[in-house]
Amino acid sequence: MKKPKILFFTGAGISAESGIQTFRDSKDGLWENYKIEEVCTPEAWRNNPSLVLDFYNLRRRNCKAANPNLAHKLIARLEKQYEVVVVTQNVDDLHERAGSSNVIHLHGELMKVRSTNDANLIYNWEQDVKLGDVCENQSQLRPHIVWFGENLDTDLLDYAIKEAVTCSICIVVGTSLQVYPANSLPHYVPFASQMIVIDPKAKEMEIDEDRSIFYLSEKATDGMQKVYDSLGKLT
Repeated sequence: MKKPKILFFTGAGISAESGIQTFRDSKDGLWENYKIEEVCTPEAWRNNPSLVLDFYNLRRRNCKAANPNLAHKLIARLEKQYEVVVVTQNVDDLHERAGSSNVIHLHGELMKVRSTNDANLIYNWEQDVKLGDVCENQSQLRPHIVWFGENLDTDLLDYAIKEAVTCSICIVVGTSLQVYPANSLPHYVPFASQMIVIDPKAKEMEIDEDRSIFYLSEKATDGMQKVYDSLGKLT
């Protein structure tokens, strides 16, 4: 018998509990010395690639020092009972390290780099990236990240939409759904499917007034524990 499919759509809120900061919550020294336009745009890369590489090297080190939290682990654990697909806006690898086997990164991955001149040349990469580190075609390597002003990989987005339209349950965790086009994903979930939103500001979010949505105004770990306990009783 085929397992019911759960689609998780996750954002910065789930990784924040592992100590990974974001621009929207810049209360930490990791972000205080940078502006988005200086490190997260194609123009920044053209103007000062060294600064961009330094910034992402710092983020990569921060990611490697962080550990998956309970929310990541509970999502992975649900694979024993459900078909689980994780679509994330996060660029860290905490879902994978927690044990999730099907993760779609819409905005790129910190632990990968790609050729500046050929976006199809992508490499696993855990150390710092320096000027002079090149791909097999001798082009400078850059972070495998979707910067502001760049388009999402349409194949990945289409894949995520295909998973959304076939899910039985959609659980949104730790995202304010402010970033387009990733925030359009919940609208592809069938009306007959259950939708759950876990976020401290969940009740302030307006996803679709015509459908039934269960809102949990909790941080990711607390909300996922409640959802995990409930889902365990359904199978």
